[in-house]
Amino acid sequence: MEKCLLSVDWDYFINTGKGNWGSYLENRRNVIALWYKRYIQSESHGRDIQQSYLLSEAEESFWSEIKEHFKFIKGIKAFVSDSHALSYDIAKENDCKKVYLFDAHSDLGYGGISSLNFEVNCANWLGMLLKDRQIKEADIIYSPYTAEEPEYFKFMNNRFNIRYVNFDELGKETEVSAVHVARSGAWTPPWLDEKFAQFLIDSGLEFEVRNCPPRKWDPKHMSFSDEIYYRMA
Repeated sequence: MEKCLLSVDWDYFINTGKGNWGSYLENRRNVIALWYKRYIQSESHGRDIQQSYLLSEAEESFWSEIKEHFKFIKGIKAFVSDSHALSYDIAKENDCKKVYLFDAHSDLGYGGISSLNFEVNCANWLGMLLKDRQIKEADIIYSPYTAEEPEYFKFMNNRFNIRYVNFDELGKETEVSAVHVARSGAWTPPWLDEKFAQFLIDSGLEFEVRNCPPRKWDPKHMSFSDEIYYRMA
């Protein structure tokens, strides 16, 4: 049986208001400083930014549902990182031939086939795995809160073996050789990081952390100089 990678993006569980959709570079500015800027801007308009990013209750039952469909092999390798691009390396390192992706984004590449002519990044890693023939197929299970439609990727869909499925359409007892959970901090707010940590614990897996630094979130104790810095971020 060929090896499979189970790849999960934390943003799968986050209900984001339409005004908060966007494409961002993965850097320190967007992972933490931009969140403080959003907080300052929302507060100036009398809004609570935390009401714009709501965590789904589905995260509490996710692992139990996963275990109804997937079986983790003995000694499974599990990883956590901030960037989802790490899934490319994990699939390659573990010789995985199929990816099951739970995400609010397809990560196939945005802008057609030409988006696969660049380096691997958080927006194209799955498309790159298919293009480079590192994997043979991919099942994408979209978040209920996604802003995407499968038809947006018709060129990819016609070229590669990609399925868009619901949780209920997954098989049973599918063996998984590797697991990756991405925090995707440019899209997921830092005040949910404790929930993210608990989500990892609830999996029952022992994770190897690769470049997922903690984020300090304490806007109530911002200094004046910090506020100026974040306003300019």
